[in-house]
Amino acid sequence: MSEHGSVVDLQLDRAHSSRIYDYFLGGKTNFLADRMAAGEVLSAFPAALVAARINREFMHRATRVLAESGLRQFLDIGTGIPTPPNLHEVAQGVAADARVVYTDNDPIVLAHAAALLLSTPEGRTAYVQADVTDPAGILKAPQLLDTLDLNRPVALSLNALMHFVPDDDRDHAHTIVETLKAALPSGSTLAMSHATADFDPGAMGKIIKIYGAAGTRLQFRSRAAFLRFFDGWELLEPGVTLSHQWRPDRPEDATHVTDAEAACYAGVARKP
Repeated sequence: MSEHGSVVDLQLDRAHSSRIYDYFLGGKTNFLADRMAAGEVLSAFPAALVAARINREFMHRATRVLAESGLRQFLDIGTGIPTPPNLHEVAQGVAADARVVYTDNDPIVLAHAAALLLSTPEGRTAYVQADVTDPAGILKAPQLLDTLDLNRPVALSLNALMHFVPDDDRDHAHTIVETLKAALPSGSTLAMSHATADFDPGAMGKIIKIYGAAGTRLQFRSRAAFLRFFDGWELLEPGVTLSHQWRPDRPEDATHVTDAEAACYAGVARKP
């Protein structure tokens, strides 16, 4: 059932990106079609499990750093199926009064959203069923406006999301991100990761075909294209890196996988 009481088709007979990612993270909210697609991805790119997990760890570190720096409002678009610790658990672990809004377009994430709404008494969490390709709809959602004050800094998280938005010869993904950035005040931040074919174009080309066969389009981007998402904002040290190299908790964490295994850029920037 949806939040409005109507029946939602979860399309369990078709692989879905959020459920494939859940499988890579060791979750249990995935089905035969998802596991079959995940198996194909692993055949083409055996490091997919590692890439997914170090990407998730980047989100944890970036959230913790931003909460420690004073951010108290978080907007996580493309949340995915809950996998503890979720973003609000990291943020509220630093600051109990942190407020978090999650959004995703997968109805199965909505079905599991209760796990995302277990806020501390001092903070708040909310969930918006929405698609990043409609950024204005996200920004106007009552759940968001009831939870976040868009006149105060917001930490925007786009974790492993925008490679699911092809440009179609019109710079679509960058336009969406610029719309979101423009709606946020000075002091807001953007934490973002994005898959790339820079290091193993053959394997990543196969992944595009596997997801395409399941009905999901992908566009991996170069370092230069990823860097453009941060235009006009000030990158925090160490700038754009591979996901495991952004402020690792231990020095050895930055060297335990190769660039080709990580296959994902990451960065955090602040609006002047």
